Order: sequence, then C-alpha cells, then structure tokens
Amino acid sequence: MTPGPSPAVAAAPAEHPTPHHRAHILDLEGKQRATVPLPLAFSVPFRPDLIARAVVAAQSNRRQPYGTSPTAGRRHSVEWSGKGKGVARTPRLMESMRGAQAPNTVGGGAAHPPRPERLWAKKINRKERQLAFASALAATREAKLAAARGHTVPHGVALPLVLDDPVEEIRTAADARDLLRRLHLWADIERSRAGVHLRASGRARRRGRVRRTPRSVLVVTSAPGKALGFQNLSGVDVVPAPRLATEDLAPGGVAGRLTLYSRPAVETLRARLHEVAP
Repeated sequence: MTPGPSPAVAAAPAEHPTPHHRAHILDLEGKQRATVPLPLAFSVPFRPDLIARAVVAAQSNRRQPYGTSPTAGRRHSVEWSGKGKGVARTPRLMESMRGAQAPNTVGGGAAHPPRPERLWAKKINRKERQLAFASALAATREAKLAAARGHTVPHGVALPLVLDDPVEEIRTAADARDLLRRLHLWADIERSRAGVHLRASGRARRRGRVRRTPRSVLVVTSAPGKALGFQNLSGVDVVPAPRLATEDLAPGGVAGRLTLYSRPAVETLRARLHEVAP
C-alpha cells in the first residue's frame, strides 16, 4: 500500500500568485493622483530572447517576395558552334563571336538570381508570441532599460507613466509639447529631433527612405483617433491599445521604450489580455 503524503507536505502553502504592480495616475499638470493596478502582463519576467524573436518574425512576415523575370538576360538569338573549334563553349549571337545569355557575358542572365518562391516568413509559437508581448510590456516599467535604449529618462521618475483620461483629448502639437515639458520628457523629443540624419547613399535612399529618425516616446491610447496632438512630434508614435504590438514596445527587438499610457488604455489592455481587475 502506497503511503500518503506526510502532514508537512500536505500542509505546505500554495505558491503565491504574481502580484499586481501599481502605477500612479498623473494629471495634465504632472501631479500624482490615485494609483491603478496594472495588468499581470506587466509583472512577467524579462525575456529579451523572445522579444527579439517576435520582432524578427513580424518583420519577416511583412517582407514582400521578389525575384527576376525568368527570361531576364536570356532574350537573345544565340547559337553554339560545338566542340573542337578552339573557342569557349559560351553561347554567341547569331553570326557573331560576341558572347550573350550566359552569366559570364555582358547582359547575360544572373547565375543565381533571387526567386519569388523563396519563403521569407519565420514562424513563432503562439504562446511564445504572447509571452514576448507581455515581456515587452513589463520592460516599460524599467528605467534602466529605457536609458539603455538611449532615452532621456528624468531622474527619479517611476515608470510606466499613466495619465488621466483628458490626455486622449489633446488635439494640437502645442498642447502635447506643454504636457511633455511638464512631465520632463521634452528632452527626449529634442534628442530624437537632433538625431535625424540622412542615410548613406544606397538602396534604401533610392527607394525614398532618405532620413532616419530615432524613436522617442510611445503614446498608447484606448482607441484610434485619440491624442492626435502627439503625432507630429519627432520620433513619437501614437498606437491604440487593441493594435499595440511587440515591435511598437521594442523597436528593432530592443525592449524598454519610453511609454506613456492613458488610464483607459490600461483598461483596454486588461480586457485584451482577458484579465479581471483586482
């Protein structure tokens, strides 16, 4: 007969659940009001490997397949004189000794051209993608990660920054600038503006991507069409919570972006993650 568990084991307490982190709600003057419990996703461990995988997968899935025409470089009338003539076996134009069509000739087809059937997309498991999103959310609580990304983080500020409902009604860039100055975040906008530079001459520049702008503050709203006054500021992105992605929170796969949430956006994220408010 198999013995049962010892009383000490049977009476062992269950594992403590993950605590809800809380954040102060700031008004438009930058003063702390109440506190709001954050979703449990803000408390998961930091996983930079999963974040990088999720961002690379998102970027690869957006890549458009490309390739050359099957007849590119091979639209010639050529002939081969055959062996034993003392010349190379390169195809030559009709009634001429000029080589054509072969990869080693001028205007000939490429030896190994890009092919449109190549698969650029990279797969990632659903649970890994969800954990990467939660980890990117949790990384927005760490001022050290934001500073490591290059953001100008005010001394003593508690991240993430959660603003009261009126922030979503800001419609002009002047009002957005005044708010960021009261929050001591305008220095990060100036850092982004000073970092705008022309790309080196190359394929990206020929395709219209002439300038590169460093990323600055991310503003998360509850729905599209909110907080439009932030859109024209250098490096600032305004993203609604239902469309928020890991790449928005960790551009280039590097987590810790300086993020500003509205209070309705926090509740929208909670509903998106199927969590119940504590």
